[in-house]
Amino acid sequence: QVQLVESGGGLVQAGASLRLSCAASGGTFSSVAMGWFRQAPGKERVFVAAITWSGSSSYYADSVKGRFTISIDNAKNTVYLQMNNLKPEDTAVYYCAATRSRLVRLSGVYDYWGQGTQVTVSS
Repeated sequence: QVQLVESGGGLVQAGASLRLSCAASGGTFSSVAMGWFRQAPGKERVFVAAITWSGSSSYYADSVKGRFTISIDNAKNTVYLQMNNLKPEDTAVYYCAATRSRLVRLSGVYDYWGQGTQVTVSS
């Protein structure tokens, strides 16, 4: 049973940084891509970033490009999302997810999801 556990959310001021972590367990991940999605109150869940398990390819939403960095530590089975220069519009619950599909920007192709971690950015 694959489990994904996010951590690292919190309340910060605009311009600050946070690093989210997603620890994966219970499966083999060599052919998996890992993604981060976020959902603000009253809005749909949207793609933020994704990375192949090898770390060779990464993908970003335009809204976070240049501010967020996704990375992976294969030895720890952990994916990170470094978020810099946070803005109030980044406020959302952030979810980690795993997929074997190449369509990493689509939430519907992800098979496993974490419970989410709240990120709140005050102005």
